[in-house]
Amino acid sequence: MKDKYNPKIKQAAILGVVPIVMFGFAFGLVPLYEVFCELTGFGGGRFEQTVMVSDAPNVPIISEAIDREVNIQFLADVGRGLPWEFRPTETQIRVKVGEVSETTYYARNFSNHSVTGQAVPSVTPAYGAASLQKVECFCFTEQRLEAGEEIEMPVLFYVDADLPDDVGTLTLSYSMFPIQVDEMSHEMANMEHL
Repeated sequence: MKDKYNPKIKQAAILGVVPIVMFGFAFGLVPLYEVFCELTGFGGGRFEQTVMVSDAPNVPIISEAIDREVNIQFLADVGRGLPWEFRPTETQIRVKVGEVSETTYYARNFSNHSVTGQAVPSVTPAYGAASLQKVECFCFTEQRLEAGEEIEMPVLFYVDADLPDDVGTLTLSYSMFPIQVDEMSHEMANMEHL
């Protein structure tokens, strides 16, 4: 019996579905990564635990400070399609274990419309990542910048005393990815004016 579907139509259908699936996967990467980090603690600590700590002022947020210092290096990366400059304001600081420290990251929107980004953190080396605890971080929420807007975003953190003895430097890196909602809203607003 002869197949009633033309092989070219099948191939065209597959080629039409693949980009849609790829777009959906790319769009869902940031939320999926956040869920993964919450469940495993990978990527710089448990988001849920950090948020709960900052919302509970009666719970101590740091371990007792000890006479140990470590270097914290800061990196930044901008995801494809995000028209931003994004960088740490300082590349490295030395902190005392157990004490809350602060740094900032700079962001500027180069586009002519508002754009929303979401930062995804990671900490290396991986076996010391759980010891770097973020108390306040721009990575907890989406960041919306208007056309040409520039901001400095704070990060409050501490290094827990359970940091392995052989770790003298931790690297906190953020990758900033675009959230497509603003672009769709921008296009819809333009269509309403027509």
